[in-house]
Amino acid sequence: MVQYAVALKNGEWSVFQDGEVLAHDLTRSAAIQMAKELAFEAEERGDTVELLIQGYYGELTRKVSGGD
Repeated sequence: MVQYAVALKNGEWSVFQDGEVLAHDLTRSAAIQMAKELAFEAEERGDTVELLIQGYYGELTRKVSGGD
């Protein structure tokens, strides 16, 4: 399983893969788009994907998909 997350860290939106920062200093919409594209690519490879997205007020949404 691979995990992608979009979270607000140190005042900027960042994209994480398995806990490691992939990109930072993004708009929230750009971070979400990047995470969704990475998740799609992982699903195409047959990986199970967990996508976590932090909302503006700290709430977290979770989606698990993919895998064979």
